[in-house]
Amino acid sequence: MIIDKDFAISKIDERLYGSFIEHLGRAVYGGIFEPGHPSADERGYRKDVLNLIRKLRVPIIRYPGGNFVSGYDWKDGVGPLELRPRRLELAWRTVEPNLFGLNEFADWSKAAGSDVMWAINLGTHGVEEARQIVEYANHPSGSYWSDLRVSHGYKDPHNIKTWCLGNEMDGPWQIGHKTAAEYGRVAQESAKVMKWVDPTIELVACGSSGKFMTTYPEWEATVLDHTYEHVEYLSLHTYYGNHENDTPTFLGRSLEMEDFIRSVAATCDYIKAKKRSSKTMYLSFDEWNVWFHSNDADKQIAPWQIAPPQLEDVYTMEDALVVGCLLIAMLKHSDRVRMACLAQLVNVIAPIMTENGGDAWAQTIFYPFMHASVFGRGTALVPLVQSPKYDTKAITDIPYLESIAVYNEEAGEATIFAVNRDLNESLPFEADLRSFGNCQVIEHLVLEHADLKATNTARNPDNVAPHARGNAQADGSKVSSVLGKASWNVIRVKTTLA
Repeated sequence: MIIDKDFAISKIDERLYGSFIEHLGRAVYGGIFEPGHPSADERGYRKDVLNLIRKLRVPIIRYPGGNFVSGYDWKDGVGPLELRPRRLELAWRTVEPNLFGLNEFADWSKAAGSDVMWAINLGTHGVEEARQIVEYANHPSGSYWSDLRVSHGYKDPHNIKTWCLGNEMDGPWQIGHKTAAEYGRVAQESAKVMKWVDPTIELVACGSSGKFMTTYPEWEATVLDHTYEHVEYLSLHTYYGNHENDTPTFLGRSLEMEDFIRSVAATCDYIKAKKRSSKTMYLSFDEWNVWFHSNDADKQIAPWQIAPPQLEDVYTMEDALVVGCLLIAMLKHSDRVRMACLAQLVNVIAPIMTENGGDAWAQTIFYPFMHASVFGRGTALVPLVQSPKYDTKAITDIPYLESIAVYNEEAGEATIFAVNRDLNESLPFEADLRSFGNCQVIEHLVLEHADLKATNTARNPDNVAPHARGNAQADGSKVSSVLGKASWNVIRVKTTLA
């Protein structure tokens, strides 16, 4: 691997390490919010969960959905608790008690050290509601909706700066599903009034729910035809699973993510050319993760409960390797992918799990996400890599080494993120940091386990956890190591620029 500080992909937007909380399963109730829990503060926020989230340094969190938002009336979740209605929640067939809403989430996000990315309802709602919620959240005072917020105990506006224009509106499963032209028009008109209320906000338009959609990528082109000059970002969503128990293919899925990013970016650039625009459309990968473990269990859950245990994937060592590869894929394209949201944050396909009334712990995927968020701040560098490759029936030319480097000039550090996809053999690794002068290895963190199906549990929370016994060594401007089989590696290097 050759790393040169002048071969920059982009300065990384810290929002690449965002996450997602939806009113789904136990993400909110029993996850981030559980009054009466031994660790809960006076507002009902679980402090044990907050402590884990702070370790992740999540800069922005998307809320309140997800499929949930397309049937959600935000006004149900503000004001006196005793006046808030219970509703049938049709997206996930539960009962929503509305004990936690916009103001509670804004307060909770501050406690977590995160900004809010709010998704508006463009399924059952539209332009007028889009205007109202921005006025409620962001206008100082002196109007009906801003004064209503003040009457609810929030004199200062929340100043939410990032807004999603609906969720997965191309999906027939979505409440208020629309064609691309129908969605493009309502998104355009909603964007106009939202920015008339607050010109400082940034907006995300819905892209396809995945490459599997028959309307992809025509959906993107049509939506952007309507919204290109009104929004800053287009969304991408994707999830991966090892349904066939084919680990070599599963570990190669990040190549498909890269192809997805490239093709969406190309569609954006086509519309840019068509409109003779000087504006570049950036991407928000606002749902991504491994998701498949809980599919059968979810089919057994009875409807119309409050916060049942839905989408509670228990993640394995191999899932952590895939998440690490997906993070590297997005860093490789950080010139276009400026925001991303690991979906989700607590209990629901999440790096953090809890027991109601009990413990909270980190799942296996917590660690590569934490390492990338903490050490992946700075400039992503072009990874010039020579690696042996392998083929599977589904994907060809998968490199055994998946890697990228991030340079933090202020700290004088370069961090190499590397996954060895080889399931049987260790991989000799050499990084040539020729433009960085003499280097010194600060630490070499490794996540590995003899059993790729190993998990963490409440009773054994550290079964899969990183160690600092990696063998990386520096000799001048070269760093060498032997990467263990099926391992995630973080090599931090102190640099002395020549």
